Amino acid sequence: MSVWADAIGVFSAILTNDSFEMKNAFRTQGAYLAFGILTLLGGTLMAFLFKRIPLLDRHFERTIIIYAYLIIAWIIFSGVVQRFALNGQPPWSSTIPPLLFMVMVWFGCSFNVKLRTHLSFSEFRSNMPPKAQLVVLSLDAVLWLVFCMICMTTTARITANSSANFQIVLGTDDFMQWWFIITVPIAFVVMAGRVIENLLEDYSNYRNGKPLIEQAVIGGET
Repeated sequence: MSVWADAIGVFSAILTNDSFEMKNAFRTQGAYLAFGILTLLGGTLMAFLFKRIPLLDRHFERTIIIYAYLIIAWIIFSGVVQRFALNGQPPWSSTIPPLLFMVMVWFGCSFNVKLRTHLSFSEFRSNMPPKAQLVVLSLDAVLWLVFCMICMTTTARITANSSANFQIVLGTDDFMQWWFIITVPIAFVVMAGRVIENLLEDYSNYRNGKPLIEQAVIGGET
């Protein structure tokens, strides 16, 4: 079967909404092509939404991060109180926080892509001519998009496998693991949107003669 046929099979499996069909389709080599297309389309859509809705652009990832962190803190705090004051704690108090931490980490990564606080060699690149700066920034965008495509494919496989095998969060009766895992490929689509957003901003700055490289500050604003 060709890669294109496998990719079409991936799209067909997604439309069936059947986890068993998706699990088998996602294992093919065409899954990388299919999810590469989905990453680019989803990232382009997210970049458009961020541009059209400033509130979403400023607060989307940080809202998820803050609420995930607060829920983790509440679960751990109440679990500690219950353990020492009531001689017991819910069995899920040690299994749900790591899953929420996973959600927080990947959306936090997307937010830091927006802020450009990842490894960017800005001290070195700021001494380069504008054309060279644009080239390296474009290369950054390509590498980030490839990274998003690969991670989206692999995490989608894990999500489909978890759903097909009815994996339940340990310590619970009806909380499915894939409810949390599916947020990871979603985070990579959002991350792709941030990459495209930054790339468009870089080309706009280059055309208008504005600085391309600026010193990023962790926790700062763009």
